[in-house]
Amino acid sequence: MAGVVPIPDDGQDRSVDPEGPPPEGETRPEVPPQAPPDAVPIAGPDEGPIEGPTAGPESPPQGGSAAEGGPSGVRARAARPVPGGWTTRRWLIVGTCAALVVLLALALAGGWVFARSSRLTDNLSDSDTPALVAAAQLEDTLVSQETGVRGYGITGQRSFLQPYTDGLAGQRKDTAALRALLGHDTRAVHDLDALLSRTEVWQARIARPIAAAPPGAPVALATQRADEGKGEFDAVRGAANQLERTLNQRRDKARSDLRRADAERDWIFGVIAAVITALTVLIFAGLRRGVTRPLDLLSGDVRKVAEGDFGHRVTASGPADIRALAADVESMRERLVDALAFSDSVRGQLDEQAADLRRSNAELEQFAYVASHDLQEPLRKVASFCQLLQRRYAAQLDDRAGQYIEYAVDGANRMQTLINDLLAFSRVGRVHADSAAVDLEALYTRTAESLSLAVEESGAELTHDPLPVVSGDATQLGMLLQNLLSNAVKFRAPERPPRIHLSVAPDGDDRWTFAVTDNGIGIAPEFAERVFVIFQRLHTRDAYPGNGIGLALCKKIVDFHGGAVSVDADHAPGTRIVFTLPRRAEEPDPVQEQQPVAERPGSTGGAAGEGAGAAGAARTPGTGEDDGAAAGSGDGAAPDSGIGARQAGAGR
Repeated sequence: MAGVVPIPDDGQDRSVDPEGPPPEGETRPEVPPQAPPDAVPIAGPDEGPIEGPTAGPESPPQGGSAAEGGPSGVRARAARPVPGGWTTRRWLIVGTCAALVVLLALALAGGWVFARSSRLTDNLSDSDTPALVAAAQLEDTLVSQETGVRGYGITGQRSFLQPYTDGLAGQRKDTAALRALLGHDTRAVHDLDALLSRTEVWQARIARPIAAAPPGAPVALATQRADEGKGEFDAVRGAANQLERTLNQRRDKARSDLRRADAERDWIFGVIAAVITALTVLIFAGLRRGVTRPLDLLSGDVRKVAEGDFGHRVTASGPADIRALAADVESMRERLVDALAFSDSVRGQLDEQAADLRRSNAELEQFAYVASHDLQEPLRKVASFCQLLQRRYAAQLDDRAGQYIEYAVDGANRMQTLINDLLAFSRVGRVHADSAAVDLEALYTRTAESLSLAVEESGAELTHDPLPVVSGDATQLGMLLQNLLSNAVKFRAPERPPRIHLSVAPDGDDRWTFAVTDNGIGIAPEFAERVFVIFQRLHTRDAYPGNGIGLALCKKIVDFHGGAVSVDADHAPGTRIVFTLPRRAEEPDPVQEQQPVAERPGSTGGAAGEGAGAAGAARTPGTGEDDGAAAGSGDGAAPDSGIGARQAGAGR
């Protein structure tokens, strides 16, 4: 609470200087305004230097740039170089590509081995084995031919030639099948050709001549060529055996190739499984070493800093981007440390200034005590002795001298009233600062009784809604109601009796809205803000007595309670002053259906000295001059707690 008494703004500095005025011919250095204790701005990362509070007379000189680390801001730090090396993204891309290449190569190798194994299996099942079976069947057909020819040659019966005839058909069929199955196997085809060649020789020399002989008797040619036939057919048998051996070798080789292909396939698949396992282990180890472990270390360092250990350094490890992140966090920590150090230094300066302010407030308290006691005693003496002079020497003084004495007494009384009003204004929020439950209904009743004389003389009618219980200071809220009601009575319209109503309505869940409405002279909209400024008068003192503190006091009281006060410029005729007060927790709404309570004009009670002068003062409507705070009775007694009238606007 600053202890400087506000004075009307006329372009001059009227602040109370505890050191007194400077000696003649000497000027005191101008002191810039000091920042409040809680205003400690800290610059962001891109906002440049931090501006500290304005120095007082005893503060160190504010100078130096932010780069010099002066008290005006946090020292600027040079930009950190970006760490070199591979980033996490690059490691992941390269590692993933390498793993994919390896897996692709193994997949191609496995596919080739699998295709080769399938091809060998197909050859074995679809070519080699059927060829061997066809060769065996071909040999059987040749044996059947030899058996049929030999039987026909011995017996001469045609029925014995049937195996020979069937054998020829089987030979052609099996030969075609073998040629189709052997394909490009030149060795097997050569053996097949050799077999067919020997078969053709046997058939040309033995089989066909015997089969062409007439039936009915043994064929003599068969007996003649028996030894030759045996030799030729043995050659056919040998060629058939050679073909079978070739085909068996071919089948064995295919089986061997298939087993080797199966072994290669199993080996390739094992290698693929091992590589996949190795890649999994490498990926896990790489992620832990290159990502999770550096992040764990970084998060641990950041957590320590976040817990308050601002001196703990943030170490950088891992890939380049994580090291860059750690470097940024470390830079931020260093800036935070610098900012905290600067904040601590500023806080120390603010603590010193707060101590100076407390000392100044204590001095102003002493000044207020002196003003309320010692300064009023000379004023009372001046007024008393002037009145005594007037009474004792009235016969010796002319009318002008009596008028001068009246001026002196009136000036002393007004000075005494002004001192009391200023003390009441300065004590708001400082002397009466206790917050408790205040029953506004009872407080309004007491206030109306204290204004009963003014209400009776003016014929005013006071009404109000049922009022709630609020949290605040009863003394200050009583001053608020007394000033607002006395102003409404004071600034009444001469052509109609005053009608004053205090209304209340809930404003959301956290505050009440009050309104004091009258039918007086009103306030012009252009003066709706000015009336709340201390010492701002819109009427002459002769038209409406007072000091111009009443509504300023009301505004200060409402502001202290966390509310707001204003003039309703749309209300006419008269004036409507609206103010808000916070609600109490779990406070029920008052009964809104209850009829407003009317205060009977001329009700008894109350201090006659408070508001009597204000209520009885006559005014001329539409003067456009200023009003003042309500003066006390004209006997020189100071009014209690400043029954200040509000400043009324021109045109009321």
